[in-house]
Amino acid sequence: MRVARDWFGNDFKAKTFEEAAQLAPPGSQNSAYLRMVTSYWDMVASFIMSGVLHEDLFFESGYELAVCWEKVRDIVPAIRERFESPIYMKNLEEVAKRYEAYLDKQSPGLYARMAASLRG
Repeated sequence: MRVARDWFGNDFKAKTFEEAAQLAPPGSQNSAYLRMVTSYWDMVASFIMSGVLHEDLFFESGYELAVCWEKVRDIVPAIRERFESPIYMKNLEEVAKRYEAYLDKQSPGLYARMAASLRG
């Protein structure tokens, strides 16, 4: 997971589905890394959505979930459409929205500044 997180954080810079497919072609190690990181954070988000993990407690240190969402948010709609899966990464998306509200309540504009930095 550490290697996958390192690759995802440093090398995954896709704005389109096509760019993502070039960076992480099906069957490649990078594809496995992409799936590993995103499915992990979507699982964490599902714990929050179901109430297993307390949202405010997680938000105290939940920056990496937002990093994951910001790096895939541009490609998720195309993935949902291509694979006819409207619920793909829905937990991750919803918790990222809640995290944005949480951060902005404490420091207005903080999430937007963070997201802009991550998205280039």
